[in-house]
Amino acid sequence: MSTTETVTQDPKQFALTVHPSPTAPHGLPGQPTPKERGQGPFESYLYNHLLPKVFPQSGEIGPPLEDFEHVDPGLRALKHPNPNAFLEKATKITHLAPVIGTEVEGVNLAKLTNDERDQLALAVARRKVMIFRNQDDFYNAGGEFWRDFGSYYGRLHVHPTGGHPEGLPEIHMIYRDENTVYYDTENITRSLWHSDMSHERQPPGLTAFFLFAHPETGGDTFFASGVEALKRLSPDFVAYLRTLKQVQSGIDPVQLTRGGARARNVRRDCIHTVHPVVRRHPVTGEESLFINKEVTKSIVGYKKQESDLILNFLYDHIAAGIDSQCRVKWAPKTVVLWDNRNTLHSALFDYAGSPERRHGARITPQAERPIPALDGLKLE
Repeated sequence: MSTTETVTQDPKQFALTVHPSPTAPHGLPGQPTPKERGQGPFESYLYNHLLPKVFPQSGEIGPPLEDFEHVDPGLRALKHPNPNAFLEKATKITHLAPVIGTEVEGVNLAKLTNDERDQLALAVARRKVMIFRNQDDFYNAGGEFWRDFGSYYGRLHVHPTGGHPEGLPEIHMIYRDENTVYYDTENITRSLWHSDMSHERQPPGLTAFFLFAHPETGGDTFFASGVEALKRLSPDFVAYLRTLKQVQSGIDPVQLTRGGARARNVRRDCIHTVHPVVRRHPVTGEESLFINKEVTKSIVGYKKQESDLILNFLYDHIAAGIDSQCRVKWAPKTVVLWDNRNTLHSALFDYAGSPERRHGARITPQAERPIPALDGLKLE
């Protein structure tokens, strides 16, 4: 019999109590129906109005994003006498791994007070990823609520190329079905560890993602802790990494508009940003690897072969560190929140070719400009 680490809630700390947790075999009663998973004829799809229909048009290049002052709500929670008070109504809490990932049942994200929203930010920063099940109210609240929820945690980011529903540019939508052109068909795997929009001067912090439709099997999301990945390295090597800066580059509009099945326009010009390789979290003080194979171009001051040697080692180290990762399996009405500053993630495209759709929304509040772990490291 399989077991999961299921927490009997202690509001002061996450105390583990292991209980048996049998898993129903695939396809037996109790599994979500195709309708509950958002499947069925496209014409009757319940979330048609939330498809990514609005895309940037040719020539509509907007101004670059301006810097802003960000105050992390988690800082307020540090002063609360019980920072885990928002979990007191939880009926079940399960840690997916010792260092990353906590699944919660019985907490209604749509009904949190401001104090509880602050506590949520702190809990996500500490656990890196939190999964909230049975969030019917959150789903049903709709776009204006999602925008309000996200803006509590920072200025909402508008994706430079992605589509959005009419009137909701701040809600980034993903949609894939059997007709989708996938990102990469030339490599062995379509998986790619990354953090979202990290090339921005002020990348996202607490991020929310939820699916309206998901396949019966497949399409899971993996998360990795940049904090734990850094801790596994030798102290002298970590000290060296703290001295390094990287160049991250956004989506190049020239490359995107050259043609092909995934040709797109852009809302903003491509930017190049210098970030530290190791950053410090403003609330927890933890140091984390902060690299992104999607957009990290080079280490500042190093020749290509030198830069590639270091970066490829770190990419491989993160990907191979299964003891600092967790896997999220999607179910109807699930909301996943993660701290984009100290985690990386990768969706699985193992359902490619399936007739079933995967459709979801991401709320992406921006946070502070990355704080170098090395005091005095100049980024400009």
